[in-house]
Amino acid sequence: MKHSESTDAREQTRDQIVESSRRRLLQGLGLLGSAALFSTPGMAETSCPSTQQPITATQSSPDLERFVDELPRPNVLEPTGRKKGKPLYEVEMREVEQQLHRDLPETTVWGYEGQYPGPTIEAKRGEDVYVTWKNKLPTEHLLPVDTTIHGAEPDTPEVRTTTHLHGANVEPESDGHPEAWFTRDFEERGPFFEKKTYWYANEQPATALWYHDHALGITRLNVYAGLAGFYFLRGKHERKFDLPKDDYEIPLLFQDRTFNEDGSLFYPEGPDGAANDLPSPSIVPEFFGDTSVVNGKAWPRLTVEPRKYRFRMLNGANSRFYNIELFQYDEETDEITGDGPPIIQIGSDGGFLEQPVTIEDRLLLGPAMRADTIVDFSDYEGQTLLVHNNAPTPFTGAFDTEDAQPLPEVMLIEVTEQKKDDHDRHQIPTELKQVPDLEQCKINQERDLTLAEGQDEFGRLKLLLGTQESPNGLDWDAPITENPTVGDTEIWNLVNLTVDTHPIHLHLVQFQVLGRRPFDVDAYLQDATADGNEVQAIENYYTGESQPPEENEEGWKDTVSANPGEVTRVIAHFGEFDGLFKDFTGEYPWHCHILEHEDHEMMRPYEVLPRDGNDEKKHEDEHHTTKKNDTGGKDED
Repeated sequence: MKHSESTDAREQTRDQIVESSRRRLLQGLGLLGSAALFSTPGMAETSCPSTQQPITATQSSPDLERFVDELPRPNVLEPTGRKKGKPLYEVEMREVEQQLHRDLPETTVWGYEGQYPGPTIEAKRGEDVYVTWKNKLPTEHLLPVDTTIHGAEPDTPEVRTTTHLHGANVEPESDGHPEAWFTRDFEERGPFFEKKTYWYANEQPATALWYHDHALGITRLNVYAGLAGFYFLRGKHERKFDLPKDDYEIPLLFQDRTFNEDGSLFYPEGPDGAANDLPSPSIVPEFFGDTSVVNGKAWPRLTVEPRKYRFRMLNGANSRFYNIELFQYDEETDEITGDGPPIIQIGSDGGFLEQPVTIEDRLLLGPAMRADTIVDFSDYEGQTLLVHNNAPTPFTGAFDTEDAQPLPEVMLIEVTEQKKDDHDRHQIPTELKQVPDLEQCKINQERDLTLAEGQDEFGRLKLLLGTQESPNGLDWDAPITENPTVGDTEIWNLVNLTVDTHPIHLHLVQFQVLGRRPFDVDAYLQDATADGNEVQAIENYYTGESQPPEENEEGWKDTVSANPGEVTRVIAHFGEFDGLFKDFTGEYPWHCHILEHEDHEMMRPYEVLPRDGNDEKKHEDEHHTTKKNDTGGKDED
């Protein structure tokens, strides 16, 4: 009951803000005049710039027949050697030609080990793994690079990479810091570059992580070009469950792309109808492709047996949310004919849930989020099923938004008439893994952190992260404001002042979602823009009761959906806890995982201090991007 009650209450709250949010959103895209925007009583005029243009340039992919290519499955990568007695992988990033659809010419993509998506790395919980990420890419980018945004300035190499293992509890030198980039053969290196070979301790629950590029200013382009792959962390506890495995465990990487007639990837040069005085190329606020791509194939089909499967789902899109449901489908009439099997979720971003959760309606995945799921096809012999998405774009947490269309058809699943054998005796466990309760910890600090709208020197929409003291947002290179000490437990209140739902990701830690609570956005904005900044503690702006997290959010998370008009509350422990994780210290990013937002300043550094830390280490009066040494980083393995 908790799931449905919290959902109903949350929808009522969203209904109260959706029209105001929609009007501000349309104004932000240049689709409403300023008079229409500010007709809402109490609306702060600085809430959204009035000069922003529509999101992406008009472009349509060639007319492709859907569901003609079989879904590919990434291969599992084998170690190339040993380091300190542990597995060592050497992974090259290369430009290759790959067939993304039967009727498209080969597409030039960038791939780890020359494939898109990259090969899956399988690691054991508690066993160290070393990876040398090697850049073998060209010196010119596949896609349009805006050199006016932070990190992509003209004096910076156009093609540079740094690989982030998303969701990993990892030392800062191996985190893939946005300024730890390097060029082909490590010829040039960013100011935070430390080492060529990364170390992953794997001291965290078994789960599906994923690796992707994280270079400052071009993350959106490098990931869109193909630089992403799965990293499965296996554990003894997982092996105790009788879960589908081998051919019956399938990774699913959901993305969207737009293609040119020659098969090449299309990415906009700038906002459609943009003013002439904007840079060219110019970053766009968000990107939504018109073609569903799963595991590197456009609109694929998957053949399954009438038995249970384990689907490891990942939203790897730049900006698109997915709200997934399975339906029976008639290919001849192109019609949905009935309900499909339910999705049973057993794990989230950071590991198993305590109990399986049957998704009664749809499974919502924001960018970077994962879901470990079981689907039983036993009652659907000979049926065809459609994986369907109804999340609108841009996503505001509501599903009745006008002027925004979803990408409904994701992929097709064809169920055979019979099994290859009769060994499907898998039972979905009723109990999975107890998740330690961080709320029982002493809370060392509670922070109010804002998600704010601003604009850059060209009048372009710029999303920012801020604090109670700087509610209108701070740029990436502003001094660090969040500096927990290792061993601390903190609550972060994510105060969303914007019209988008933002998938907020914290590097280093797995956190827990405490809930969401509505607040008075207009009152907060008025105080934020008043002389002297009169913003109070967020508790003074609440307009309703806190709603608990959804049932499938009650495990370990590293990315959370922060909805407009709500304060999303998360709790994190910075260091070892209950036999999990390690006491790492140093600098890490936290950011929105809409990649266009991340690349245009919606990312901030935070620093975990050692237990004997002092005020000097808090960087309060120091620019955080000071180079580690004069040569652009250490040259260590």
